[in-house]
Amino acid sequence: MIDLGLTKLAVIGVVALVVIGPEKLPKVARMAGTLYGRAQRYLNEVKSEVSREIEMEELRNLQKEVQDAAQTIKSDVENSISRNMAEVEDAFSDTPAIDASSSAYDHSPFSHVTTDDVARKAREFRRKKLVRNSAIPNWYKQRHGGKLHVTSGAARVARFRPRGSTNSSFY
Repeated sequence: MIDLGLTKLAVIGVVALVVIGPEKLPKVARMAGTLYGRAQRYLNEVKSEVSREIEMEELRNLQKEVQDAAQTIKSDVENSISRNMAEVEDAFSDTPAIDASSSAYDHSPFSHVTTDDVARKAREFRRKKLVRNSAIPNWYKQRHGGKLHVTSGAARVARFRPRGSTNSSFY
């Protein structure tokens, strides 16, 4: 780059004053300053554009690498799944086949169970589990008059509701 010191700038100023003249020197200096500013802005824009292009190229390369890695992972997963499926199919084909004419489901011990039975059993199980898992033991409940059975909320409200109609008003 050009090395301009104070003495060289003074010499250039004196030569410009002699050549251009004192009347036109301020206009020429302003124009030179604006041209110098434009040149700096243009150089900065070119530098930023070049750096943007370099970054875009790096991003494209990175994207390509990531896509290649994802593709290899995908193919590895697909290969392992296909191998596992083949092993499972081989395992199923090696087992003896059940005769279709003799249905294994006809002789099941649970063939007579209905959905109502299952629902009733589930309700009983949940109720008994609540009683079983309560914090107070059954022997203590029996001895001290605690509740032995699970009571619903509606039953508790009905139990403590005032009985009979009294003529006394609340007010």
